[in-house]
Amino acid sequence: MTPPDKLLVAMATYNERDNLPDMVRQVLAVVPGAELLVVDDNSPDGTGQWAAEQAAADRRISCLHRPRKMGLGSATIAALRHAVQHAYTYVVLLDADGSHDPREIPQMLERISSAQAAAPDIVIGSRYVPGGSTIGWPWYRRWMSRSINAFARLMLGLPVRDCSGAFRCIRVALLERVDLDSIRSHGYACLEEILWRFKQVGARFEEIPIVFANRQRGHSKINTRESLAALWMLFRLGLRNWFRV
Repeated sequence: MTPPDKLLVAMATYNERDNLPDMVRQVLAVVPGAELLVVDDNSPDGTGQWAAEQAAADRRISCLHRPRKMGLGSATIAALRHAVQHAYTYVVLLDADGSHDPREIPQMLERISSAQAAAPDIVIGSRYVPGGSTIGWPWYRRWMSRSINAFARLMLGLPVRDCSGAFRCIRVALLERVDLDSIRSHGYACLEEILWRFKQVGARFEEIPIVFANRQRGHSKINTRESLAALWMLFRLGLRNWFRV
């Protein structure tokens, strides 16, 4: 990353007060020149309040407070809009629960900032390329994740193995070519829809292997209802992809 480049690291939060302080510390230790955005959905556990206190003490940190739990998808879009509006060069998205290792960020930046003509527009931290893995998941969660990714690749024609992975480094110039208002998914299917929208504008994709560690504190926010809603949205997007309906 060259000095003029501006990097935003963004994390969506809902009840991550136990995890967020360590994640913020790790991110700023790894990329001290970055700015960090917390998108908080009015967490009852005080996550947003903690982030606001840190923002008052460290100019690198800011917090976008939302009035209620609005979902990962809309939080992700809010972070991407923030990156465009404030003219960042790159934006890194990662989970706040400790599942993603911030030490992978420099490798992502090295790939996306390459001077080569074929440098990627998005680098995905992938569990499903050689060298990638998950730790702490039961077999049925591994099976479900792989099945959803296979379904997304089939329905949307995505050229990546880990379509649902939330650890991503994106060139902000790519976001300027995408109509973020056209994204219809507000839940977990947003992660796949974003990649599909990128594919439509000719984005270059690259995956690097990561080790995904299951959260140690707190609870996963995804439930059966949200999983089914995500599958339904992928099916609808797939119809548009294949039949233009």
